[in-house]
Amino acid sequence: MWQVRTGEMAMSDLLLKTFDIPLKEDFPQLQVGDSVVVYVRVVEGKKERTQMVRGTIISIEGGGINRRFTVRRVASNGIGVELSFLTHSPRIEKIEIQRHSYVRRAKLYYMRGRTGKAARLRERRYA
Repeated sequence: MWQVRTGEMAMSDLLLKTFDIPLKEDFPQLQVGDSVVVYVRVVEGKKERTQMVRGTIISIEGGGINRRFTVRRVASNGIGVELSFLTHSPRIEKIEIQRHSYVRRAKLYYMRGRTGKAARLRERRYA
């Protein structure tokens, strides 16, 4: 196996240390069907700016540090765009939940084939 010398870390310790990244505590509870605004830091050349992505969460996958979600939005000319984000990425500044929707599926891939009024989701209202 691996020989551990004094003052050095074993390979397994190095692997474990890379996954010890602290999870974001101020992160909202996301669900599939939520309409969200994701603020992402984008690097263009030497400059860095914040870009807003508005859309609906169509899937949530993974767990822990590897948790990711996919946001679908309709760009200009009715073209659908899907963007995947790592939940605990340092590139994500913040996430705002605009509204919750009532859905009965874990993945909303059927939204890809819908446009206009057919792409609406029923809003979930809390009493």
